[in-house]
Amino acid sequence: MATQAPNPPVMSADAPDTLVRHVERFLYEEAELLDTWRLHEWLELFVPHGQYQVPATDKPDGDPAKDLFLIQDDRFLLEQRVNSLLTRAAHAEYPHSRTRHMITNVRVTGTDGARLAVTANFAVFRMRAGAVDTYVGQYRHLLLQDEDGSLRYEIRKAVLDLDALRPHGKVSVIL
Repeated sequence: MATQAPNPPVMSADAPDTLVRHVERFLYEEAELLDTWRLHEWLELFVPHGQYQVPATDKPDGDPAKDLFLIQDDRFLLEQRVNSLLTRAAHAEYPHSRTRHMITNVRVTGTDGARLAVTANFAVFRMRAGAVDTYVGQYRHLLLQDEDGSLRYEIRKAVLDLDALRPHGKVSVIL
């Protein structure tokens, strides 16, 4: 079970453009990993205590310690999810859907040493069996920046703007 998210860092001034560009590049490269189903490589973008969260559509600001989430994976569960998605056992994703992750309005909203609070808008298109499912929302991430400047997820949170999961009824791909 995932633990409650730490308080996001606070920023005193706008993030430098170079930092925002660095975060954008990280998010774009992550989208390519997801769209090409390189999920084991994607998993390496998380710190050992990293979490992947998708709150319920009726409680987008829910607390993972108290509220039901569509997805609330710690590192162990995230590894299980990746392994499952890459086998025939994941019937909803075998053969794999085609996906496109679109990311816009990337903002670094807070910094605290090596921690970065990041928001971005997203649209994920999932194409399968002649149908297109669209997931739209906002990312609310906490990233850790290593000494070498590389970024990794402490919390990867996808907040859906949908008021229900109709007509798709589920989230079988990584948003």
